[in-house]
Amino acid sequence: MEPVATSPADTGPVAARPVTAPGPPTGSGRAVLIADTALALLAERGMRGLTHRAVDEAAGLPPGSTSNHARTRLALLEAANERLATREARALAVTELPDPAGGPDAVADALAPVLHRYLTGHRELLVCRYELALEATRRPELRHRYDEAGRRFREPLLALVTALGSPDPRRHTLSLIAWSEGMMFACVAGSHHAQVPTLDQLRDGLRELLTGMVGTGAPDDRR
Repeated sequence: MEPVATSPADTGPVAARPVTAPGPPTGSGRAVLIADTALALLAERGMRGLTHRAVDEAAGLPPGSTSNHARTRLALLEAANERLATREARALAVTELPDPAGGPDAVADALAPVLHRYLTGHRELLVCRYELALEATRRPELRHRYDEAGRRFREPLLALVTALGSPDPRRHTLSLIAWSEGMMFACVAGSHHAQVPTLDQLRDGLRELLTGMVGTGAPDDRR
């Protein structure tokens, strides 16, 4: 596995890239390199393949570098989880949610390309998330960090569903997340992994789901 080089603007899948810097990075740059390399190893080798030594070797760092940054396995997993949340936030553009004033159709039109982009360009990140989710079921300390990262995505969606005029925003937000998560799992690790739905299919599915929750038309037209 080749060393990994990253930058703050990196939004691509967890992939191995040659290091172009003349020497190993230090400080925050090294922390990002270690976390990104940990994600690359999770995607490629699974949880068993993630070790401090493997990160050192894959990142091209001197032996012991990863242990100096993350003393324990839990600390390494927490670093990977935090970096995953950062990269997923960029990939999913959670700060750019659509205007709910356009109603379910407009929201579906905006959310479908985001979901399609993630399914077609960031599949490795999803594999990492599934690895960390399973590990979190066995590690209460990681569970807390994993759930906190999920809250960053859930709360903006709750605000969006509320603004759409949902009569039961929390339940409907859970349904929207479950639909999206189920679609991603099915298309990355499940029985539909060989074929990603088209953009139109995702748009239709989201429109049907949202319309069933809040009805048709803009929120003001339904009052």
